[in-house]
Amino acid sequence: MKNDLETYIKQCVQNDRGGQLKIYQLFSPVLYGICLKYMKNEDDAKDVFQEAFIIVFEKIHQYKFEGSFEGWLKRIFINKLIETLNKKRKESFFLDVFDPDVNVTDEEELEIFPIEQEKLLEYIRDLPDQYRMVFNLYVFEKMKHKEIAELLKISEGTSKSNLNRAKGILQKRILSIKNFKTA
Repeated sequence: MKNDLETYIKQCVQNDRGGQLKIYQLFSPVLYGICLKYMKNEDDAKDVFQEAFIIVFEKIHQYKFEGSFEGWLKRIFINKLIETLNKKRKESFFLDVFDPDVNVTDEEELEIFPIEQEKLLEYIRDLPDQYRMVFNLYVFEKMKHKEIAELLKISEGTSKSNLNRAKGILQKRILSIKNFKTA
């Protein structure tokens, strides 16, 4: 697989459609899933997905065969997602204020209840943009608050606050289902 991947990447550098198709087929399910997590609807997710793949094929010659190729792809997609969400904002995208009334511990976890994956994805999509972005970067991309703050050009406190608020919103929605089902 590793040798095949190197071959496909080298083909892409030469603008070979066959290599591009193979890269697309190998990575599109994961990358489209990322787009769905960050965007509010499927149409926006599809647009970013397509635009990001164009960037991948334009910049694939910059990949140095160091580190994970999938990680390199994800970084391009996340940067495109952030750029797209920033363009959509009308006012400040992030609440750049640290709310002292919000408890922002890194280790705080949502209480877990069984929930269908599609329902959870729907709840994540419904989060306000600023909360959804921080939540996805922290939970799914396993980034630290310092990395998120640098990437999004916000303070670490804002990152922590937005994550905590996202968790609170999700927890309330999940609990409302649990309470509805047990009532």
